[in-house]
Amino acid sequence: MKAVTRWALALALVFTGLAHFVVLERFLPLVPSWIPLREAVVVVTGVMEVALAGALVLAPEERRHQVGWALATFLAVVFVGNLTQAFSGADAFGLDTDAERWGRLAFQPLLIALALWSTDAWSR
Repeated sequence: MKAVTRWALALALVFTGLAHFVVLERFLPLVPSWIPLREAVVVVTGVMEVALAGALVLAPEERRHQVGWALATFLAVVFVGNLTQAFSGADAFGLDTDAERWGRLAFQPLLIALALWSTDAWSR
């Protein structure tokens, strides 16, 4: 089950990571306005998502826990973008109501937990 979860997370990361390049403008509402070079932030986070996806499925077992912690940290950092969207009320990714935007926030801790569980990071 852990392997299936890692693959599911990896597929989701590849999909969203590549979307950073295809529909960059949809990610801009997630980047706080006080951050400079917002477009570059979107591109870099897209690259990181694809790299983390690859690491999830390619890392040797003895390094997998490090990938889990890296992914958990990344997901915690990008949580700021989700907060930005929720507080600003910006529409992005089909989230066009406050309930949807705030509901998404509850999903992020689950993703972090899945990243840690599926890589055995908690046991290290």
